[in-house]
Amino acid sequence: MALAPRRASAFSISPKAVNSAFLCTLRDSAFSTPPNSTPLCVPLRSPRLRVLPMRQVHFQDLGLIDYATAWDYQTKLFQATIDRKIVNRNAPKDQQVLTEDHLLFCEHPHVYTLGKSGKQSHLLLNETEMREKGVQFFPIDRGGDITYHGPGQIVGYPIFDMDHHFTDIHRFLRTLEEAVIGTLEAYNIKAGRIDGLTGVWLDWSDPFKARKICAFGIRASRWVTMHGFAFNVNTDLSYFDNIVPCGITDKGVTCMAKELGGLLDIEAVKNRLKLELADLFDVELVEAALH
Repeated sequence: MALAPRRASAFSISPKAVNSAFLCTLRDSAFSTPPNSTPLCVPLRSPRLRVLPMRQVHFQDLGLIDYATAWDYQTKLFQATIDRKIVNRNAPKDQQVLTEDHLLFCEHPHVYTLGKSGKQSHLLLNETEMREKGVQFFPIDRGGDITYHGPGQIVGYPIFDMDHHFTDIHRFLRTLEEAVIGTLEAYNIKAGRIDGLTGVWLDWSDPFKARKICAFGIRASRWVTMHGFAFNVNTDLSYFDNIVPCGITDKGVTCMAKELGGLLDIEAVKNRLKLELADLFDVELVEAALH
């Protein structure tokens, strides 16, 4: 069964269309999937009435890409957006150019990244051990502590001008979290939040069973964001044994494959996540070429 189209726009929506706006992904895929690994038909939220056209977000899936290369690329987009805002602020209104939003998906070769507020001691390997394991390490300019990126993980980098959405970083993070929670719900995985901790968790109400399935860490300047989230789908969780994930010592880490008992079609998960993000931010994702 092919993925159902996004709900109709508010210009042409009808009650019948709303009631039938369900999401399903490929059930006849040749990819070997475990039981319950196909998303359920879960409706999106009710469409919004709109007066202005839907804002577009330029989407790119970079595939498997070296962390430094992806970091340089998102920094380029981030800085270009800030530079445009500065120019616009000093230009007559009829000469201002609208900033662009970008959403990057990718996977990285094995790498640990340490946020500005993190502790180097939360990396439990020395340089020799990292070389032996083929793992890179980068101290970076986002918030948060240490985390792992690797194959089988959806890494998302939203470079958004929040002046076109809402100027509230906490709300921005909660919206990203909600998109992941909705994606997991489509696979019949119940997820939620823990007060005082960023991220998406399973068994979040039980301090002894709680385990993180998606980590978040962002940077923002002049209400432009970069960095983002790391969503464990088919992730090799053994790499988390070499760090104190996010600086949290008393909770575990998991992935969709572990919870469902087998590998998933990561492209199907990406498609569902894209729909959730587009719906929650009320935007249209459009495929874009490299800048």
